[in-house]
Amino acid sequence: AAWLTKHRFFFSFFQGKVILFSDYLFLFCNSSNKGDTAALVKLTADLSSAFFPRFSPDGKYLVFISAKSAVDSGAHNATNSMHKIDWPTDGKLEGSLSVSDVVPTVMSPQDGCFPGMYCSGLLRFPWLSDGRTMILSSAWGSKEVILSINVASGEVSRVSPQDSDYSWNVLALDNNNILAVSSSLVTLPQMYYGFEDSHTDKPCQWDWQEISSPFPKPSDKVSSLLADHKFSVIKIPVSNPSDKLPDGAKLPFEAIFVSGKDSASSPTIVVLHGGPHSVYPSSYSRSLAFLYAQGYNLLVVNYRGSLGFGEEALQSLPGNIGSQDVNDVLTALDFVKKRGLIDASRVAVVGGSHGGFLTTHLIGQAPETFVAAAARNPVCNLQLMVGTTDIPDWCFLEVYGKEGKNCFTESPLADTLTQFYQKSPISHISKVKTPTLFLLGAKDLRVPVSNGLQYARALKERGVDTKIIVFPEDIHGLDKPQSDFESFLNIGVWFKKYMSK
Repeated sequence: AAWLTKHRFFFSFFQGKVILFSDYLFLFCNSSNKGDTAALVKLTADLSSAFFPRFSPDGKYLVFISAKSAVDSGAHNATNSMHKIDWPTDGKLEGSLSVSDVVPTVMSPQDGCFPGMYCSGLLRFPWLSDGRTMILSSAWGSKEVILSINVASGEVSRVSPQDSDYSWNVLALDNNNILAVSSSLVTLPQMYYGFEDSHTDKPCQWDWQEISSPFPKPSDKVSSLLADHKFSVIKIPVSNPSDKLPDGAKLPFEAIFVSGKDSASSPTIVVLHGGPHSVYPSSYSRSLAFLYAQGYNLLVVNYRGSLGFGEEALQSLPGNIGSQDVNDVLTALDFVKKRGLIDASRVAVVGGSHGGFLTTHLIGQAPETFVAAAARNPVCNLQLMVGTTDIPDWCFLEVYGKEGKNCFTESPLADTLTQFYQKSPISHISKVKTPTLFLLGAKDLRVPVSNGLQYARALKERGVDTKIIVFPEDIHGLDKPQSDFESFLNIGVWFKKYMSK
């Protein structure tokens, strides 16, 4: 019990036994001898990560997901893999149990093919009636999709519509049918009931029937506003890829473009996600809907390093932050400019956390490009952050790449601090002209408020128009409903001030 209290464990039950999982899977079982204490049996051998364990209905397999790519590399998020243990039918564990792959880590996906697993949760009972097929949600490029995985064969199929850029998430299973929700950046969430098409010889062909919602329909004004906008997922070729990059890091990344009727003459906001190993999906977002409702185009950039594009693309970013990601954003912006989709003279940028890191880098490295900027809890100075954040290892990994895991220390040398400074937006502050709004959480431990305050005060010192709003009770996400509302309301007002004709 004393050992267990030092670790955060989750539990799963089967055949009267307890499966514990944290970084690994353990079997918690009673000894056969009276008076003996219970024993812990490690199930996952040398595998460095295991979570979401699920027994197959017949008890033949113990299936789980692993974040070993993230753990082994030091990244805080990466491509998942799925594994299974052949479970003894009599429940007796004699000798070691072998772990085998179900879905390995995808390094470099072929064009249009499965890019790997990016799973943030599993249903309590994710099985179809065959007892071998699991249903789950995962990122696939800039979309969320529903997958079926046969744990016996390892076959992976996309269940949600393949010709749609909408995002789909599984809610529940009804025998062999799926209850799901679908939405897009310009379409409110709607529930669907999916069932396999029995009239086709093609495998994994599903029909989706819309389910009437018990909730009130949006007003005519909201419906008209949504109908006036469209979106598309754009593939952006990598600009001048280095020969040193692996093939997967040379593949196109993606951006989502949201536009109204007069997009070519409308101002545009570049939207950047944090992480950096996260992704902005095509699903509905109230915050982004508020922005395009004000008459802006949106260019949502999923730069290399984002989830959903294979492991090589993701791992190409650590060691190259402040350069590769910045270039990807500028490449995406140049892509829509050259096609005449936007007014290049009226472009703003917004992002939080690493998206704020990119926002403040962009206004320094491309000072003539953006007429306004907004940064939510931005990483502005890694030299300052490494000594105050709750994740100092992140600073080392993102600056040095995989080597950062080996050179991590709580007392970095002067040369290391210099490298942190050179990778930081503050190293370009002398070139910044862009009026910038800062939205900061006073209780943020991830990127402490001092990071944004130092940068904002330095801008004010240089005469750049700057506004600081501090939310006294908020942490990193600024995701309390009131804070999120006030944050984007102020972003809208700030951008309107500088982008109105």
